[in-house]
Amino acid sequence: MKLIASNKKAYFDYEILETLEAGLALLGSEVKALRQTRVNLKDNFVKIIKGEAFLFGVHISYLDTIHAYYKPNERRERKLLLHKKQLLKWQIEASKERLSIVGLKLYFNQRNRAKIQIALVKGKRLHDKRQSLKEKALNKEILADLKHHFKG
Repeated sequence: MKLIASNKKAYFDYEILETLEAGLALLGSEVKALRQTRVNLKDNFVKIIKGEAFLFGVHISYLDTIHAYYKPNERRERKLLLHKKQLLKWQIEASKERLSIVGLKLYFNQRNRAKIQIALVKGKRLHDKRQSLKEKALNKEILADLKHHFKG
């Protein structure tokens, strides 16, 4: 698995309930851009429209070598390739419990196919975010103390 991009902000902003791997329907130039890691997953989300899942908000830059006539929309919606059962299950869960679906990681699998790891998420409240920041600071402090203890 070759990691292309990850959405670090999603881990901070959301509580991840369940993850799933999905394929992406891409153009040839977009695949080439992915190989050069010219992608940003920062503000992406998945919407289910008429029984099909689409990924919105992913920015895939076009290449410098591309012809001036052919410049695809960098933020266009991209179709996700999922099984119907998985899609229906997540659609029901998301609508019933007011959950969202976001992309976490974009990568190439062993067969060189572009895949995205999507997650069913629940938004964190402000105090939850503060708590996670406190835990992160404590862990960092503990690691620094341990490092100093074993050096000295």
